Amino acid sequence: MFERFQALLTEPSVYRYVERRDNLETIYKKLEERRDTSDVTGVLKELHRIINEAVRTQGAGDDQAVGFTVDLSQIDFRKLREEFAGRVGRKQATLQDIRELIERKLQQMLQRNPLRMDYYKKYQEIIADYNREKDRATVEETFARLLDLANTLDAEERRAAEEGLNEDELALFDLLYKDSISKADREMLKQASRGLLASLQALLKPMERWTEKEQTQAEVEVFILDRLFETLPNPPYSPDETQRVASEIYEYVRQRSASGTPLERPTAA
Repeated sequence: MFERFQALLTEPSVYRYVERRDNLETIYKKLEERRDTSDVTGVLKELHRIINEAVRTQGAGDDQAVGFTVDLSQIDFRKLREEFAGRVGRKQATLQDIRELIERKLQQMLQRNPLRMDYYKKYQEIIADYNREKDRATVEETFARLLDLANTLDAEERRAAEEGLNEDELALFDLLYKDSISKADREMLKQASRGLLASLQALLKPMERWTEKEQTQAEVEVFILDRLFETLPNPPYSPDETQRVASEIYEYVRQRSASGTPLERPTAA
């Protein structure tokens, strides 16, 4: 269920099930923490506490995962590694902490840029290997692999700044990018990404609930296609390639708008 939910993050209708997913995930993780012991008394007491608190809750609170942000660059991974090495009896708890950080960061990153799905697949691979055999060596190896992944996610987030783009400009740039382009064409793609983001913001600002109307959907789709025909270098982008990437960008923008996640302001050129 968790894997399927994560794969549908770009689908707006999935967000109505966030609270239910969070409740199931809380129970699952508490059971996972004690999976290597036969005494489940402590787990049951903790589950009772969680359920009792949930029963008293009047609707969703302000601590839902959708609004939670994680800045991996502010985490001292060297100290985290030292703490892990010293906490002989608490290694699984520390491992769970880093898992939660990475899961939340991946959720944020995938909402911004769907082409980052490979990072989530890498995380799934690490956890699948861990779940096959949870001995002490596996716990330590998994922790090391998760730290490496966290550092990779941090580097991926820095990539936007290194390219001189914001996160949404980088997402458009990634959708447009192809390996065969020249250095000059690469710079043109950056300009095209900045210009497209700015023009889309201006177009969508007065449009309310545009994703629900066929007329406004068509207007946005044609607008993106026209802009790309104006700005993408030809060659290397053929008309067919331009139409393909225009469709991908339209779908990305539609999903972002439908999920209530606004596009960032463009950076200065």
